[in-house]
Amino acid sequence: MGERALDLAKVAPGDAGPPISHPLTRTDLVMYAGASGDFNPMHHDEIAAQQAGLPSVFGHGMFTAGLLATAVTNYVGIGNLRSYRVRFTKQTWPGETLTTSVTVREIRDDRLVLDCSVVNENGETKIQGEAVAALA
Repeated sequence: MGERALDLAKVAPGDAGPPISHPLTRTDLVMYAGASGDFNPMHHDEIAAQQAGLPSVFGHGMFTAGLLATAVTNYVGIGNLRSYRVRFTKQTWPGETLTTSVTVREIRDDRLVLDCSVVNENGETKIQGEAVAALA
């Protein structure tokens, strides 16, 4: 059984986990490329990105998904996550501050259904999804 970060009896729809805010840097992109093996030049080569019609290099979607997954597990506890799915809605750019949101949508028996998202400082949604956690 996982770590108990929440008491199911004290959780209600609308409750939210603490957000994580992270200013995305070019160093993050290089570090993530090295860790993941994703060396797509769109994530690190400014010239290649601009030649492809982009304003700059952009962040790895899975970096953002990992940031959100961290916020979810920080809230529900390690080992309690049963499902996690996301949809990428917009690219992330170096210089943006990414902030997570994890909110309880509903409680089904011993499971929390969570709405999850990451937005930038302008409120643009970069990723959205759903997580289900078991707390019993």
